[in-house]
Parts: sequence; C-alpha cells; structure tokens
Amino acid sequence: MNLSKKNQEKMFKFICLIFTSFAVISLVVLIWHILRDGYEWLRPELFTEFQSRFPRKAGIKAGVFGTIWLISLTAFFSIPLGIASGIYLEEYGKKGKIGKIIEVNVTNLAGVPSIVYGLLGLALFVRLLDFGGSVLSGALTLSLLIMPIIIVTTREAIKAVPHSIKYAAYSLGARKYQVVFGHVLPTAMPGIVTGIILALARAIGETAPLIIVGALAYVTFIPESPMDEFTVMPLQIYNWASRPQEDFHKLAASSIVVLLTITFFMNFVAVLIRSRGQKRMKL
Repeated sequence: MNLSKKNQEKMFKFICLIFTSFAVISLVVLIWHILRDGYEWLRPELFTEFQSRFPRKAGIKAGVFGTIWLISLTAFFSIPLGIASGIYLEEYGKKGKIGKIIEVNVTNLAGVPSIVYGLLGLALFVRLLDFGGSVLSGALTLSLLIMPIIIVTTREAIKAVPHSIKYAAYSLGARKYQVVFGHVLPTAMPGIVTGIILALARAIGETAPLIIVGALAYVTFIPESPMDEFTVMPLQIYNWASRPQEDFHKLAASSIVVLLTITFFMNFVAVLIRSRGQKRMKL
C-alpha cells in the first residue's frame, strides 16, 4: 500500500519523535544514575587534591590543570589554522576538480575515528619529532582531530552570509580582502565561534588519542611547560572506573558530573551564540 507524501512526512516525524524521546529519557536516566553515585563525593577536596591510593584523599587537581593546558594549546594551534583554511577554501580556492577533492577529503577527515589521530600523533609528534608523551604532543594530536570540524563549520558559516552583503560592498568599490575580512567574516563569526566551541567540547572528552600518545593515568603534579607529562579528566575517570573498589567508582561518577557540567555549559554557550547570530542576520 502506497502512502501519500503527507502521510510519509507524518510517519517520519513520528519516528523522529520516538527516537528523540528515547535519547532524552536515556540521557536523563544516565545523569540521574551518575548524580546518585557521585553526589556525596562532590566536595572541595575533589578539586584541591591529587590522585591517591585512598579514595577519600584522591582528587582531580592534576586532571583539571592538565585539561586546561591541553585545551589551551589545542585552541592556540587549531583555531587560527582552521579558520584560515576555511576562509581560503571558500573565498580564494579554485572551485575545480582539485577543490572538490579537497572539500570531500576535509569532510571525510571530520568523521575519522579519534584513535586514528592518536596513532598519527604517536608516529609524528611523539616519535618523529621526539616530543614524547608531553602536553604539546597531546595538543597537536587533538588539533589535527578538531581542525577539520573547524574548517567545515567556517565554510558553512561563510556560505550562510547573504550575497547582498558582498554585492553591496563590491558596489562601493571594496576589494576582495576588504569584503571578506570587513563584511563576510564578521557576519559569519557567530557560526564560526559555535563550531569552535563544539569542537573544543569534543576535544575535552577525548581519551583514546591521548592514551596512544602517552598521557599518564596516575599523576601527582601540575604541568609547568608544554613539554611536561600530563593527565586529563577523562583519563582519570577511566582509571578510577577500572579499579575494583566501589569508592573509586563513586569518585569517578563525581568527576563525570564535573566533566558533563563543563561540556553542557560549552554546548549551551554555542547554542546561545548561534541563536543570537541568526537573529542578527534576520535583522
């Protein structure tokens, strides 16, 4: 029996509603379970103490500072290169076959599993350039991981800029770089910033590539330079969750609450920036 186009749309919306409801319920149950196990361990000592063999004396201080170091360096390397590459490919690159091949490859790189980037970082940064298991190696590896995402979002944000803005600038005698950097880029900036925040939020939660490049699971110091060894919050959570003691599982749950709070906040900021940018473009 053939369904009409209207009935097909209703069925599609109904299926999407079912899957969305299931995802939301699953997320709520997961968060409730984590809060139930980790609420009592959300204490000041969690942020002021290093790792320990005793759960009551253990904290995520090394993981927090290691994550700050790692994300700061990752943003330093990936944001300028990602935005510059997106601008070049969209505004200055040729639109021929080579341009299409590059576009397809960049899009494909955004979907490559993170552990593949970990193997690349191990071969290139840890061994070839001899950076070892340092913060710099981890940051460069994560930069390769999120740079395709920043490039794609930069291009999409630039594409969304109305052509009337470009034509108006050209009609007044503006040059190419004046149009791009004076009109197109400021208009596209909310979308670009949204993509950057989401990419960094993904980098904060990565574990596999950092294990590959040599991040440590047990650290009792704070990195003081990019060449120091380090750990991150997800890796500490993995270490505690793999231990047999129940208290360490609860400690891991409390750390997951902290990590989820940071991730949700970054996603909220990204959505807020995107909505304000869309309202500004409508005006």
